[in-house]
Amino acid sequence: MHLYFQVRGEGPPLVVLHGLLGSLDNWQAMSKRLAQGHTVYSVDLRNHGRSPHNRVMNYRVMAQDLRELIGEHGFNAAAILGHSMGGKVAMQLATEHPDEIGNLIVVDIAPKAYPPVHRDMLHAMRAVDLLSCKSYEEVGDALAAAISDPAIRGFITKNLSRDGDGNLQWRLGLDEIILNYDELTKAIVIDKPFTRPTCFLRGGRSNFIEESDAAMIREIFPRAVFKTVGNAGHWIHIDDADEFHSIVTDFLAAHARS
Repeated sequence: MHLYFQVRGEGPPLVVLHGLLGSLDNWQAMSKRLAQGHTVYSVDLRNHGRSPHNRVMNYRVMAQDLRELIGEHGFNAAAILGHSMGGKVAMQLATEHPDEIGNLIVVDIAPKAYPPVHRDMLHAMRAVDLLSCKSYEEVGDALAAAISDPAIRGFITKNLSRDGDGNLQWRLGLDEIILNYDELTKAIVIDKPFTRPTCFLRGGRSNFIEESDAAMIREIFPRAVFKTVGNAGHWIHIDDADEFHSIVTDFLAAHARS
């Protein structure tokens, strides 16, 4: 599995991982800002973005994908920033190979299991007759009955591309994600605690990290600190980009040699 990634900036290495149904494209603006002080490696996880598709998809294999990428390109001891599903991949790698990465920033996700809230959305995506749609807007309209929020529909349609004949297609591995969706709702598998500094960043309007999760998180990540961006939902880096950037850069600076 050779993951697609982009590199920008100079300085200590920082790996950025997107969430479910996202891609590195969703992180372009924030990656550019973070690249002012770091070498930022923005990654498309398997079955997402421009990375290859594969019928096996769980947090252990995704963590191994990332480990191979880091080893192949020589940015060992990189700090890792992971959002949502990408945060679980980062946590899985950190607990499997804690000596191979630097500090950790986990954005609005806990290492626990979650209910399958995306299942209907995934099946609605697969049900769209893309051959009959001529534009991204038409695909969004076709999704409206199942996905009422126009912002989420816009996020979903960013996964579209055109084939050689100009027909719309899903760029991500939709069938592979649906096949493995139950795996993606599970908790990560804990091999050992990760004892380097870790920041859990949560949105004040999101319930992905609850107060009751703190004790469990600290058992796995004993140096965890928690930061809340009050006016942000799950997509903190978009809802309040300035506060997100400030928290991330302050944390990385404070623990540069920890």
